[in-house]
Amino acid sequence: MVDQLAFRSALGCFASGVTVVTAPGDGRGPVGVTVSAFCSLSLDPPLILVCLDNRTGCIDHFLDSGAGFSVNVLAADQGALSDAFAGPQSFDLHGHGYSEGATGAPVLDGVAAALSCQTHTIHDGGDHRIVVGRVVDVQVTRERAPLVYFQSSYRELSERP
Repeated sequence: MVDQLAFRSALGCFASGVTVVTAPGDGRGPVGVTVSAFCSLSLDPPLILVCLDNRTGCIDHFLDSGAGFSVNVLAADQGALSDAFAGPQSFDLHGHGYSEGATGAPVLDGVAAALSCQTHTIHDGGDHRIVVGRVVDVQVTRERAPLVYFQSSYRELSERP
């Protein structure tokens, strides 16, 4: 059996970007959750995947076939935004700036990039659900450096000399 602490430590050696995945929500308003398990899956058709913890309080908003959601790739100065949607909390977007994306899901203000998606398929992933999204629109702000997470801390990228 693999030791959980050693496993987490090993995974922490893989630097990742940080995203907040958002959905329109229900009558109480839109929701968001911080996700570092995000990657591209296919160029044709354009597919991405995000992994959502089964204990995520707003997970149901992402699991309906065809549901709209946005993957907001956070910029380097958005660590506080990442923290606001990480861990147990209300997932409520009120008080955070956003506009409506192509699928009706919020696109957060100031992000490095945003991908508007529709839920394509969902797979079991142990204590997570693997949500495959079909990308229907992208927005990119090239002058915004991404927020990077490495060994349990936010980091900055530097150019190679």
